[in-house]
Amino acid sequence: MTDRHLQGIFADAFGSLERGRKGFLPRLKPREVGVVSMVSSGIAKVSGLHNAGFEELLEFRGGISGMVFDLDEQELGVVLLGDQSMVQAGDEVTRSGRVMDTVVGAELIGRVIDPLGRPLDGKGRLRGDQRLPVERIAPAIMDRAAVSRPLQTGIKVIDALIPVGRGQRELIVGDRQTGKTAIAVDTILNQRGQGVICVYCSIGQRAAAVARVISTFCSRGALDYTVTVVAGGNDPPGLAYVAPYVATSIAEYFMEAGHDVLIVYDDLTAHARAYRELSLLLRRPPGREAFPGDIFYIHSRLLERATQLCEALGGGSLTALPIIETQAQNISAYIPTNLISITDGQIYLSPTLFELGVLPAVDIGKSVSRVGGNAQLAPYRSVTGDLKLSYAQFEELESFARFGARLDSNTRHAIEHGRRIRACLKQPEFSPVSVMAQVTILLALANGLLDEIPLDRIPQAEKSLAQAAAGLPDELCARILTARSLLTADREAILMVLHDCLARFAEDSAADQSIQSQVNDRVQDAGGQHG
Repeated sequence: MTDRHLQGIFADAFGSLERGRKGFLPRLKPREVGVVSMVSSGIAKVSGLHNAGFEELLEFRGGISGMVFDLDEQELGVVLLGDQSMVQAGDEVTRSGRVMDTVVGAELIGRVIDPLGRPLDGKGRLRGDQRLPVERIAPAIMDRAAVSRPLQTGIKVIDALIPVGRGQRELIVGDRQTGKTAIAVDTILNQRGQGVICVYCSIGQRAAAVARVISTFCSRGALDYTVTVVAGGNDPPGLAYVAPYVATSIAEYFMEAGHDVLIVYDDLTAHARAYRELSLLLRRPPGREAFPGDIFYIHSRLLERATQLCEALGGGSLTALPIIETQAQNISAYIPTNLISITDGQIYLSPTLFELGVLPAVDIGKSVSRVGGNAQLAPYRSVTGDLKLSYAQFEELESFARFGARLDSNTRHAIEHGRRIRACLKQPEFSPVSVMAQVTILLALANGLLDEIPLDRIPQAEKSLAQAAAGLPDELCARILTARSLLTADREAILMVLHDCLARFAEDSAADQSIQSQVNDRVQDAGGQHG
């Protein structure tokens, strides 16, 4: 290779570099930079960002983000969405130019994430491109349709007496450790094969409790149709505050795509406390129980996003099951009162029933579903009215019976009938009951077919009834589940099957009574001979 050839190569190389340098036009992008003036527990004060907007995301050193929460003339109140130890006074802060949003899409199904979209399940990062703001306006009145389809929970006492419709907001309320989460988890488990996508949002719960719920989802196949959003008890209060809004935006994506969605907020008590903590740190004026004055608004704008969309918008639905914890059964406290007024009914769990072993511990007298009755299946409506009245009478009569009062035969029969209603409404955890099995049990109760069966044999009788329901003709089942009312012929056909199913238990009961009578006679004879 000659020197002339090498010079040609160098000339071409440097010539191209020179042309690139001359053709380069620097593009300067202005950037607004602020400074952290103060850092406290979960919040920061930032000065210098005069053009920042409310709920805009700010970027701190170390990859920490924050959301603008207060707008003052001199400085901004920012809610930190990460480890506050990474933020120090004097650090630079930059604007992101966008409000907080979250990744949405079908790839979230089966995943466990935090409110920032970071995976917590070790399955790799999310790669979705579509995002939605976490704060969205609720659907307009004209975009909504009436609640007309049931959402079966698989829990007999709820499906029969406190029905939930798709698009409804039904509050679960009760003291600590009364089974609130268990009802929500059982409802999610029952949606397997029902075409319902579930979103479980854990807010401020202990890590062990969250791990148990996720383990239940895994073992029972619920992760195949569930998205789990977790803001742990040790996470910053900012994450606990944004968690339900993130989960709702994820659920809305599926609703707007025409799907039926169930979302569980577990629980909004922790959400309200996180908001109170942030508000007090930002020196907002406190109100009742030290909560800020807009505490009602933050929950109402959240729960109003749950609805049944009209057919023109795809006909999707978003059913909300918010959970709230009470103190000493005080449902008239500030937060429970607010949420009761926002929702379409409540399922109240009684600590007294829980202690007595009546599980689920649903207090029927204090529970109500204001719109779910319109969506309830016809077989339920034909029997539940009498059952609820009979059970209410039983609860009143039972209190008198405890005092040893002398009761007539009608009263004793009402008490025995009520005890069998209560026994049939009991249900173990993680054991949802199918619709037809529930219908057969309720029909047997309403027609007194279980009154002659001993209480200790009621569980076996229920299993036998469920097996009988599984053997009913498909045409009969389809007609019962779709008809507007329970036909007399169908009712009689089911009752005939139930009579045959329970005949064995009735014969066993009669035999037991005969044996007991013989024993009593022998005891009396022996007593007479001895005398």
